[in-house]
Amino acid sequence: MLNIEKLAGIDIGSNAIRLLVCNVITDKKGKNPSFKKSALVRVPIRLGADSFIKGKISEENKERMLKAMEAFKLLMEVHGVKKYYACATSAMREASNGQEVAEEILEKTSIKINIIDGKKEAAIIFSTDISDIIEKDKSYLYVDVGGGSTEFTVFSEGKIINSKSFKLGTVRLLNYNKKEAKVIWNDIESWVKENTANLKRLSLIGSGGNINKIYKLSGKPIGKPLSLIYMKAHYQFLKQMTYEERISELSLNPDRADVIVPATSIYLNAMKWSGGKKIFVPKIGLADGIVKSLYNNKI
Repeated sequence: MLNIEKLAGIDIGSNAIRLLVCNVITDKKGKNPSFKKSALVRVPIRLGADSFIKGKISEENKERMLKAMEAFKLLMEVHGVKKYYACATSAMREASNGQEVAEEILEKTSIKINIIDGKKEAAIIFSTDISDIIEKDKSYLYVDVGGGSTEFTVFSEGKIINSKSFKLGTVRLLNYNKKEAKVIWNDIESWVKENTANLKRLSLIGSGGNINKIYKLSGKPIGKPLSLIYMKAHYQFLKQMTYEERISELSLNPDRADVIVPATSIYLNAMKWSGGKKIFVPKIGLADGIVKSLYNNKI
């Protein structure tokens, strides 16, 4: 007899808010868990546009968040979710009223939002099946691109060598002036080159909604990496299209059609600076990590 438990993760990012509901199926001894996605709901509330420009979450987006959390609560009830965990990342973290908004949401919806730092975010994502991809004799640069920040982690011989979070994300890049962006780009270039200089046979692992979409557009079979040549060509292809063309011809969501260009530039530069010729896309994210961490009682 199989045991089935429903768990949920809520990811409150800078570009969108997600609810992932998962069936965790174990054998009769409660072992060998498999995780099957039951539902994934994505709401395009761009908190980063508030936080990174105005320094606080607007009244309008606060109300939209409240409604989204009420809807998520009802969805979790009808799905029969036993446990959930909600995380907020850089947009809520940097907003002057982030904690205040989280407290109001708790009071009105009873959903507790945990505002986490970049290290905790990376640790949650690493609790997914990323270890299945990593080969012990190879080196990897893991790049997780969000709306407000990008997390870089270097793996070699199955171990984490170094990790760092930079305030360079897709929403932030849309709003940075060239001078601000150049300073951070230079910091990232120095860090990546320094931390990957002596590593041979290095590949990248990419996570985030944009690289997942790029991978889907490529038509590659699951498990096959994207090449540096492909990423260069795809970046030029996206840049040549207008925002409207990306929506009409590539069927991108309006809130994806603008950020996919700066996202591609982050992955592409990471490949160039590290010398990586290919990038693996395991389609993992914070919400997946939340569910795995919940199951393993790590959060």
